[in-house]
Amino acid sequence: MGSLHSIMGGQISMDGVHVVVVGGGFGGIAAAQQLKYKGIPFTLIDTRDAFHHNVAALRASVQSGFAQKTFIPYAETFGESFLQGRVVQVDPVSQIVVLDGGKEVKFSHLILCTGTGGPFPGHNTVVSYQSAIQKYEDFVNEIQAAGSVLVIGGGSTGVEMAAEIKTEYPDKKVILIHSHIGMADKELLPSVREQAKEVLLEKGVELVLGQKVSNLAELDLNVFKKDTVITTDKGLEITADLVISCTGSKINSSAYSSTLNGCLAENGALNVNEHLQVEGYENVYAVGDCTNINEPKTAYAAGLHAGVAVNNIAYRLAGKAQTAYHPGSVTMLLAMGHNDGVGQVSGMKLPRFLVAKAKSNNLLLWKSWREMGQTSP
Repeated sequence: MGSLHSIMGGQISMDGVHVVVVGGGFGGIAAAQQLKYKGIPFTLIDTRDAFHHNVAALRASVQSGFAQKTFIPYAETFGESFLQGRVVQVDPVSQIVVLDGGKEVKFSHLILCTGTGGPFPGHNTVVSYQSAIQKYEDFVNEIQAAGSVLVIGGGSTGVEMAAEIKTEYPDKKVILIHSHIGMADKELLPSVREQAKEVLLEKGVELVLGQKVSNLAELDLNVFKKDTVITTDKGLEITADLVISCTGSKINSSAYSSTLNGCLAENGALNVNEHLQVEGYENVYAVGDCTNINEPKTAYAAGLHAGVAVNNIAYRLAGKAQTAYHPGSVTMLLAMGHNDGVGQVSGMKLPRFLVAKAKSNNLLLWKSWREMGQTSP
């Protein structure tokens, strides 16, 4: 099966080595590309047929024609090493993963990168990327039809969503409701969180803070319905033509929860050691959002994890010591429309114009197209 040039220049046999990567998000594609680069045989498995650069999903919700730039087909990059399907079980003892059609894939090493799921438009579960693109295009029409939009949730996704709509359509009324007073990610510097609130207010977004939507179950989300009435737990009534939910992100644990339940945190995350190995299994690694590492769940962090996990597999094949992953100071940038943003790098607050230049303008799309070795349409 070929061989791996070890760091020392010797050769290691690849016989029987096959790494299975479950989940093709930011962590999964980074892991797969590095395995490919190192010449380690692998299979990347995802339910969808294309990588979704979901960092740009909210822009795709407000700008027609943008969605196609956010999907990058797996097969073109990974060829035979890509397998489309849903992993329903992971057997760390027999070293196989089972797909929902019954197909089994054997592994010598496993990297779990199942990520998080949540409501559309921040997340997409449509398996065909052509259909997913159409879903975003249809959603742009719903937003365009609405005179007023209510965004539920003032975490990072909600903040970015409200800013995108108000930037693209300054004449629309945009209301954001959040159950807490502080906006965006709680791991961000207080000054950055405060700045996110300032940018929204400057753009003209109306904020309803410290209140929860009480009739959420009855609301039709993501569809234009003129004068929908939304009620809060404080007795406030809000009317809007369109309601978008940006809350309720959950870890995608269904692939592994039945067999690795002894290694799970309460929220479905996998407990990993400093080498990113899942507790109790030395040939099973976890990367990105599905780990219980205490740091914000970002595409950036997932990429760093992937590098550590793949290097550790290579080191172990070469009989060398593994490296450790230590979360650093928080790095996180929030795009607030194409022309503004807030954020920090390694715990240092950045000027808004720099965030806009670094992230908001292109939403780092170029990075994913480069990583996948393809050219953006």
